[in-house]
Amino acid sequence: MIKRETVLILDFGSQYTQLIARRVREANVYCEILPCHTPWPEIEARQPKGLILSGGPQSVFSPDSPHPDPAVYDFEGPLLGICYGMQLLAFRLGGRVEPAIRREYGKAELVRTRSSCLLEGLPERMQVWMSHGDHIDAPPEGFSIVAQTANAIGAMEDSSRRRYGVQFHPEVVHTPLGKEVLRNFLFGICGCSGDWNVKSFIDESVAQIGARIGEEQALCALSGGVDSSVAALLVHRAIGDRLTCVFIDNGVLRKNEFEEVLQTFRENLHLNVIGVDASVRFLSRLSGVSDPEKKRKIIGEEFIRVFEEQARKLGEVKFLVQGTLYPDVIESVSVKGPSAVIKSHHNVGGLPEKMHLTLVEPLRELFKDEVREVGRQLGLPDLFVRRHPFPGPGLAVRIIGEVEPEGLALLRDADKIVEEEIRKAGVYDRVWQAFAVLLPVKSVGVMGDGRTYESVIAVRAVQSLDGMTADWAPLPHEVLSSISNRIVNEVRGVNRVVYDISSKPPSTIEWE
Repeated sequence: MIKRETVLILDFGSQYTQLIARRVREANVYCEILPCHTPWPEIEARQPKGLILSGGPQSVFSPDSPHPDPAVYDFEGPLLGICYGMQLLAFRLGGRVEPAIRREYGKAELVRTRSSCLLEGLPERMQVWMSHGDHIDAPPEGFSIVAQTANAIGAMEDSSRRRYGVQFHPEVVHTPLGKEVLRNFLFGICGCSGDWNVKSFIDESVAQIGARIGEEQALCALSGGVDSSVAALLVHRAIGDRLTCVFIDNGVLRKNEFEEVLQTFRENLHLNVIGVDASVRFLSRLSGVSDPEKKRKIIGEEFIRVFEEQARKLGEVKFLVQGTLYPDVIESVSVKGPSAVIKSHHNVGGLPEKMHLTLVEPLRELFKDEVREVGRQLGLPDLFVRRHPFPGPGLAVRIIGEVEPEGLALLRDADKIVEEEIRKAGVYDRVWQAFAVLLPVKSVGVMGDGRTYESVIAVRAVQSLDGMTADWAPLPHEVLSSISNRIVNEVRGVNRVVYDISSKPPSTIEWE
């Protein structure tokens, strides 16, 4: 394993934990998120340059509140507590934490009260984002109060022991100078070099993949999206022609996608790609299934079985390459300590327990925008780099309820119209995803002076950086009008179109 400078984040269930990781990586410092209850030997084995304790929704007084391994507090390196993490430091090290008389949620003014390593170079007054019901009434012995808001201790530090805490959230955009606070911790306090970047990631990955696969053969689960494309290029760089890519028609692809993707991969990327039409097989297993988790797991299992069959045809193939990303891992297996599993991704939580192929997931540590940059560095055509994410379970999770041939045909046509109209309007690259969803309801309409009772299509478009959080995209009214008009007129069986204006959280991007 290649030695890599790392900062670790212990997650206590905050909705912002992924943002902390994003901000650290934006400073060219590699970081990982670990559950707050990770045993100390596992943490120590990673030889972190620093530790960050995230925020969390609970009170330190709650009997079931999460706490780290006590050895964390004896860590010899720098330690930064954020919100709940700061309160844990105070609570554990002998300070006094109390329920706040006046809670703080939202914007607040932070006033620096003395010189501070953590706030070095920042103005005496600055805007920060607060979200807490408890506050620190008295810091532990050895700590100095270095900043306050009108209602709380805003920051404290014990520079001799390299222990720091902030009550506010430096990772969110509502703390405009929050990146500088984190940079002070990373570089001024932890002494990080900031040498982690896309090129170093590519070099490390190619070396690790080559060492792991050796002289063996590998299959790549190719989907046509940026994730699997980048994974394929990384592995191909490491093992060359011993990689065979397999693109499966699982019956729930978009319109004409199977033929178009095969042609594009062979002509543009010059990879060895096998196309497998398994649509009947997948749809047969999905017949009568309406539960979204069951659909995901069925598709995940069938994917693996098809790949195993292809591997046997090719001979002694031992490795399966997938484009799994960090958000997939976080949402599927709840690496975030007390946080809940959101949904099973077909290539993580949806995998069957017994597989005959060993997984290789070179992008498992990356967020989506990082993967796009890796793709650019590897020479991936812009067509692939900018392509909107498409879920592994495909249209199966964009049909609410049972997957039936009639509904699939209807949804494919509606989804194609959505893509065509946002491309024509020049907004395709300004949104993270845009797609159609077939709802399990029918509505009354009027067409040609006659009564109709037909299906409803929901249009979903969101803006995001990494898929962990997202805001609904305010598409121009004329674009929405064109989409609605075309779907109702061109897609037989639809008489109503609605627009989804939900953000993530509380909603997810996909409907299932």
